[in-house]
Amino acid sequence: MNSLLIAPFYLNGCGSVINEPETRNKIPGNRAIWVGIFAEMTEFAMFFIVYFIAKAHYPEQFSQGPLHLNTLAGTLNTIALITSSYFVAKALFAIRQGNKNQSIKWLWAAVSAGVLYLMIKIWEYYWNSSHGIHSDTNSFYTMYYYMTFNHLLHVGWASGSLLWAIKQLKSGYYTQENHVGLTAIASYWHMVDLAWIIIFPLLYVLR
Repeated sequence: MNSLLIAPFYLNGCGSVINEPETRNKIPGNRAIWVGIFAEMTEFAMFFIVYFIAKAHYPEQFSQGPLHLNTLAGTLNTIALITSSYFVAKALFAIRQGNKNQSIKWLWAAVSAGVLYLMIKIWEYYWNSSHGIHSDTNSFYTMYYYMTFNHLLHVGWASGSLLWAIKQLKSGYYTQENHVGLTAIASYWHMVDLAWIIIFPLLYVLR
């Protein structure tokens, strides 16, 4: 708190809390990204509702299914995404402090974590196939592939948005005083990570 009184600190992509204290009451990013986030959250909420309906109809499949998945792969992906969220938060903090180069480094680290997630997930699909686990094996695995592949797509284009943010930082478009786009991208990235934190226990842990 004391540091905020010494030097300008920019929240929500623009506006110093010293010169414009009302910026504290603004949502991160912009309205457009939150429309997208709520739309995506609604989509995942529908997946979760379908999951529990299917589980109620096929309790044995949903009880035995997780036992045959590669829990290590799911755990490593969870660690990768949680770590990536930390990197994105550090990147946002760095640009708020006016350290563009440090922000770029943290974003590259986040992209690397996202790519690691994609690599692990693709390997996991190969491992599943080699063990006879396919989308049409039973209802549990149909749900598993539908949810995880959909989430994989989200991680893919969210990683692409981080690359876009890096480009904008390098070009000087995003600055300490104006980085609403980066704040919006960070908000979306955290939503994608949150979705996985819910998906992981549903598919790999709960019996």
